[in-house]
Amino acid sequence: MNLIAWMIIACEIAFWIVIILGLATRYMFKKQKLSFFILALTPVVDFFLLIVTSVDLYRGAKATYAHAIAAVYIGISIAFGKSMIQWADERFQYYVIKSGEKPRRRYGKEYAKHYFKSWIQHLVAYAIGAALLAAMMHIVPNGKTNVLQNVVEFWTVIVGIDFLLSLSNFVWPKKEKESGYTNS
Repeated sequence: MNLIAWMIIACEIAFWIVIILGLATRYMFKKQKLSFFILALTPVVDFFLLIVTSVDLYRGAKATYAHAIAAVYIGISIAFGKSMIQWADERFQYYVIKSGEKPRRRYGKEYAKHYFKSWIQHLVAYAIGAALLAAMMHIVPNGKTNVLQNVVEFWTVIVGIDFLLSLSNFVWPKKEKESGYTNS
């Protein structure tokens, strides 16, 4: 595994450590300002990965799927970061602190709207990631960027499929599963 692949793994671990540390600081130590500061460090993790990836390519490294995944990771992290923190916050409150409401599942139109909002975030992630991939293709000195282009093309198809899935939720809404128990 190359340096960039290890950096992606390290950044993903760092991202979740920062979130857990921020939430623990907020709820267990009751330090709101410090918690906000810690949670605000999540984009720093992405920025670090962007710098390492860019420098690696600029110095002549052959563009690999790891470089492409770094751009995808950054796009997803920026577009979904706030909602991922909110998701973790709700679960941390309920499962760790034992306060607040149990995170609820969505069904029907509510689920369809939520999924569509998620698709919009996916589109934003795609725009950011594709822009980063285009920038990487520009800075690679040897011009060997087929891998990066392949990822953009594949991701374009994935965003399209995700859009169709999003629309299907309005046509065929997700229904709550019936429990196997009956009241008799």
